[in-house]
Amino acid sequence: MADPQTVPAIEFRHVDIVFGERRKAALKLIDAGKTRDEILASTDAVLGAADVSLTVERGEICVLMGLSGSGKSTILRAVNRLNEVARGEVIVRHEGCAIDVAKCDVTTLRDIRTHTVSMVFQQFALLPWRTVRQNAGLGLELQGLSTAERNRIVDEKLAMVGLTQWADKYAHELSGGMQQRVGLARAFATNADILLMDEPFSALDPLIRTKLQDELLELQQSIKKTILFVSHDLDEALKLGNKIAIMQDGRIVQVGRAEDILLAPATPYVAEFVKHMNPLNVLRGSAVMRPVRSLKREGSSLLLDASGDVRLRVDESDRPISVEINGDGGTMGRADAEEGQLDRPCDVIIAPADLRLRAAIALKRQTNHPILLVDDLGRLAGLCDNEEIYRGLLQRADSR
Repeated sequence: MADPQTVPAIEFRHVDIVFGERRKAALKLIDAGKTRDEILASTDAVLGAADVSLTVERGEICVLMGLSGSGKSTILRAVNRLNEVARGEVIVRHEGCAIDVAKCDVTTLRDIRTHTVSMVFQQFALLPWRTVRQNAGLGLELQGLSTAERNRIVDEKLAMVGLTQWADKYAHELSGGMQQRVGLARAFATNADILLMDEPFSALDPLIRTKLQDELLELQQSIKKTILFVSHDLDEALKLGNKIAIMQDGRIVQVGRAEDILLAPATPYVAEFVKHMNPLNVLRGSAVMRPVRSLKREGSSLLLDASGDVRLRVDESDRPISVEINGDGGTMGRADAEEGQLDRPCDVIIAPADLRLRAAIALKRQTNHPILLVDDLGRLAGLCDNEEIYRGLLQRADSR
C-alpha cells in the first residue's frame, strides 16, 4: 500500500471519456490515433478526453486550459464523477488513501463529494430563495452539522471573503463578484482538501476578475488547498497556476510551469497560444540566470564579473557572507521576488531565485552589479545581469 504522505491529491491515469452509445467502437479508434472529428464521423460518439495522464500534488494550483471544447471541463468533472470515465483511473486522495473515483462504490463517492472534493461553478449556482449565509452553509447542511455549528463555520468563511455584512442578503441583492465570493465561501466551508474551479471568474468584468484572482492567491497562502482550475484565459492561467496543462481536442499536449511553456512550446498549437504573452509578466530569474556552477572560484570567494573586481565571499554552503568591490568592502541588500522592493540602498542585491523578470529589470536600475539569486535556504543559485535578462527576452523572441 502506498505511503499516505506520497499519495498525490489527484492523479489521472490514461483517462478516456466518450459521450455516446458506441463507446467501445470509439475507444478502438482512440487507440488507432484517430482524431475527434474522425471518431464522431465513424461512431456518432463525441470524444471528451483521450489518454489523459496528469498528476496534481497536494497544495498545488493546476490550471487546465485550451480553446472551447478542448476537454478542460470534461476532465475536471471526472474528479467528482459528474462525468463518467470510459477507461482509465481517476485517483483522489481521500482520508489518506488513494481512491479510484471512476470505480468506487456509491457510498464512497458520496463521502468524497461531501468531505474531500468541493466545486466552484462558473455561473455561481446560488439558490435564490436562500440567504448568503444559507447558501454558503449548504454543504455543511448536507454533512448534517447543527445550525449553530454551521453558522459558526460559515461566518468565519464569509469574513474570509469579505461578505460578513451581506450574510442575510439574497443573491439578487449582490453583484456578480460578490455572488462568486459566496460560491468560494461555500466551497471553503466544507473544509474539502480539493477545490474544482470551472472558469469561476470568466463571467465577471475584467477588473473584478483580476481582483478575485488576487484574492484567491492571497487566500491560498493560508488555506493551502489543492485546486484544479479550468480557464481559457492564458493570462489567468499563467498568473494562478503552479502547473499548467494545455489541452487540444481532448488530449493534453503540454504540461509544465508557465515559464517552461512560454520559452519552449511543445506544439504549434501551444506556440499560437503563448505568442502574444509578455515574458516580463511570466519569466522568473531561475529561467534566465547564470548558474552558480559556471562562476569562477578563488578559495571561499566567487568572482561575479570577468575582471574579478567584484568578489562574493560565501560560506561552505554557498550562502553569501560579504562582497568586495575593487578591493573595498561593499554593501548587500535584499529584495522580494514579486515587486523587487529593496530593504535598503546597497551595492549588490540579493533576491529569491523566483524573482520576476520585470522586477529584475527595475532592480538593475539601482545597481551596476549582477543580482545574486538565492534558493529557499539562502544558498547562491546564480546571477542575473543585463546579459541574462537580454538572453531571456531574445530567447522568447526567437521562439515566436
